[in-house]
Amino acid sequence: MTFHDKNTTPRSNPFVALARATIDRYIRERQVIDVPAGLPEELTRRRAGAFVTIYKHGNLRGCIGTITPTRPTLADEIISNAIAAATKDPRFPSIRKDELSELEISVDVLGEAEEVDSFDVLDPFRYGVIVSRGFRRGLLLPNLDGIDTVEEQVSIALRKAGIFGGDYKLERFEVTRHTE
Repeated sequence: MTFHDKNTTPRSNPFVALARATIDRYIRERQVIDVPAGLPEELTRRRAGAFVTIYKHGNLRGCIGTITPTRPTLADEIISNAIAAATKDPRFPSIRKDELSELEISVDVLGEAEEVDSFDVLDPFRYGVIVSRGFRRGLLLPNLDGIDTVEEQVSIALRKAGIFGGDYKLERFEVTRHTE
């Protein structure tokens, strides 16, 4: 398979086109695509954590990602996370073939996380947050609908981590969001 798959157009964002081609192939044929030829170097030479988010009619349908890279390239990271978002998000049943044409997909590539010690340096529209204590860790991406304050953002990340009260480590990070 080359990058210009039947489900992409030359003007498609290559990050989103890769996620869409991955989901389409996996849901239709239960096959994991190889990294396609013709991808930009950022996808084939860079390593980074990435989240793939799937929406259907504006509603969340799946979101899985990695905080730090776990695969050899960003393209491999997106392929792995796209399959997981479509089939392994515990909040939703797996994507079905009849839904494929109704999906909207975004890919967030995470920048380096930096530890912070104050809410004053956070901005829920610019920075994502990571909270952690021991082995518990929760992440919330930036610029999400309905999350308008730092307090809301951190509170949700703490709940996701299962941290209720007490001290925790707080980090922020920026993302590059790729949408269709």
